[in-house]
Amino acid sequence: MLRDWRQDRRRSQMDLSIDVGVSTRHLSFVETGKSRPSPELVLALAEHLDVPLRERNALLLAAGYAPRYRATPLDDSALANVRLALGELIRAHDPYPAIVVDRGWNAVLANNGAQGFLAGVAEELLGPPLNIYRVTLHPDGMASRIENLDEWAHHLLSTLARQVAVTRDASLQSLLAEVSCYRSLAGLDGAWRTRSDTPAVIVPLRLRVGDGDDAMVQSWFSTNTSFGTPVDITLDELHVELFHPADEATAAIVGGHLGS
Repeated sequence: MLRDWRQDRRRSQMDLSIDVGVSTRHLSFVETGKSRPSPELVLALAEHLDVPLRERNALLLAAGYAPRYRATPLDDSALANVRLALGELIRAHDPYPAIVVDRGWNAVLANNGAQGFLAGVAEELLGPPLNIYRVTLHPDGMASRIENLDEWAHHLLSTLARQVAVTRDASLQSLLAEVSCYRSLAGLDGAWRTRSDTPAVIVPLRLRVGDGDDAMVQSWFSTNTSFGTPVDITLDELHVELFHPADEATAAIVGGHLGS
């Protein structure tokens, strides 16, 4: 397991051993199972390899030690202040959309503004749990209303592919394989485009709202917020997506405004 993580991170045994403060020989023996590392060494190696907390527990178990990191349910009383802070954050972002998602891209909290994204989405895609990738890219989800579906889909799939590479999570790999097939499910051929025709500073989500003569296109960009120093798996895997108007017309549609 350690060798796989080291190779994923493009680190040599010598490079990693110098950073951690052990000999290359000892690190080699640890990787081949000839030496049993201390729990402190396991955690030091995991820290330098940027291994997610959930996978650090797996490394500890493989070395014969108890897990060090808890996965506290978000509704546990111990995380009451966290829930309060997250709720205040996304409510303060109204009328603009905001969602809190877990590692599997399932929505755990959403504000009123985010509900507008779900208009016309098939009921079976609304969960629970409501998975952001499925509801966005499935032909019966938001996909039919996304004006720049090719580039937005590529943005989402690239993000998920990077997450799979970082975490090596089988469930995320399965999700990536599933949503990558949605294009053919919709009767379209080929892969989603790798880049937009016109270079831009940021890839917006261009979402059509309303029908017929009343239809309008909203344009959004998003920012991502995560916990700075998590020592709990649940917090380590949560992040907040805040959507902001990409133009004045979108701000006016939802009743907000753009700063000068």
